[in-house]
Amino acid sequence: MSTPRQAAPVEGDAAFTGLPTLRGERIWGFWSFTSVNVGLAIATWAFLTGGTVALFAGARTAIAAGVIGNLIGVVLVALASCLPSGKYGVEQYTGLRGVFGLNGVRALVLVLFPLAAAGWNAILAVMCGRAIVNVINAVAGTAFDPNGGLVIAMALVAIVASWLVLVKGPVSIEWINKIVAPLLAVMSVAMLVLILVQHPWGELAAAPPLQPFGDPGLDWMIAIEIGLGTGFSWWTIMGNLARLTTTQRVAFWPNLIGLFLASVVASMVGTFAALVLGDADPTVWMVPLGGAVLGVLALLFVGFANLTSMVGQTYSGSLAVLRAIGRPAHRLPWSVLAALLFAPAAAVVFWPGVLYDNFFKFIAWVSLVLAPLCGVHLVDFFLLRRRTLHVRGLYEAEGVSRYSYWRGVNPFAFVAVGAGALTYYLLLNPLTYEASSLFRYTSASVPAFLVAGVLHYAFTRLVVVPAGKGGYR
Repeated sequence: MSTPRQAAPVEGDAAFTGLPTLRGERIWGFWSFTSVNVGLAIATWAFLTGGTVALFAGARTAIAAGVIGNLIGVVLVALASCLPSGKYGVEQYTGLRGVFGLNGVRALVLVLFPLAAAGWNAILAVMCGRAIVNVINAVAGTAFDPNGGLVIAMALVAIVASWLVLVKGPVSIEWINKIVAPLLAVMSVAMLVLILVQHPWGELAAAPPLQPFGDPGLDWMIAIEIGLGTGFSWWTIMGNLARLTTTQRVAFWPNLIGLFLASVVASMVGTFAALVLGDADPTVWMVPLGGAVLGVLALLFVGFANLTSMVGQTYSGSLAVLRAIGRPAHRLPWSVLAALLFAPAAAVVFWPGVLYDNFFKFIAWVSLVLAPLCGVHLVDFFLLRRRTLHVRGLYEAEGVSRYSYWRGVNPFAFVAVGAGALTYYLLLNPLTYEASSLFRYTSASVPAFLVAGVLHYAFTRLVVVPAGKGGYR
């Protein structure tokens, strides 16, 4: 029987396995990884994020909140996930064995990734479907329902197209992003200029939020929280992309150009357009903003660009699934495994409005889980392990590896994450969006991050290290 590395496609074996990437297998330099980041960041979800912020904040507040929230989230994610993977070439969830244990990571992946992939891919696919349907409505004068059967069909087509690209692997992701990322950046700037020409800054600044709570302090912090949630949402995939970068610097800095700067610019386009046109859905306002020709072209291009984000995040998650399931997954042809990874999203798009029209609540649930996970991850790597991992131990069996815990699980890391998630919930209820009095001063993501990180440090020092578990000595 061939090993996973031998059985992988020829374009760079480690790109399809959980094995550490060798120097010759690291295909992304600074600008290549930057283009991947920009392509991921300026997908329609950035426009949708901006439109969602416009529900609660005006133009000035949205700019400040977007910069603050995104910057904090992206920097923390890049430190926690990109630097370890970039330094050692280790798949992110393999590296997390040192935090949660072998079986703990398996449970984490098998629960977290299907939910995250189903949510984000479904949102992107529905956006693509609505974009195509709005193009048809604009060109043919029809009035297809934004949650109707044609949107569902086009969303499924987008998923199939993403699968076809993913089968080709990360080189195809890089090739597409070298074309898509610059054009997306140009289109975003062009749309921003178009908005400012048609609606001077004074008009934009005076435009009221679409559905504010009416409490300026609360609306301000919700706008920041949306930015924080968007930043933390990258935690699930960026480590597995960063392992293909040439250096640690390359693994870190492109995140600030793409996931932060490009995302904020695209988000501002979404916010400004929503404020002056009265609709948070970017697939609705592109034609009124750009006119029939330019608006239709923008819709088509943005719909296509969504495919790059779907492919990038699903490729990254595939590595986690391969490592979690083990040999049964490696026996599957890559094309079959890729199809299975898209299956949850394909099921969700049959109810297109459930996630898409409640995007701000979806972001809150994402941050409730990922902010504390990021806190535990960062504290473990930087403070407890002092940026040192023993790669061989990450691949050895439970009981043999220095990273062994109790039956392959570090329960104290999960308790820390749970405490962080509970902190978030008490500050901001993701289901009802009811906020505590403290929320307007603290946000929910930052306290969740801090509580989880502090508890993980304390539990490790007081319990795990004295018990001789986890290889911290």
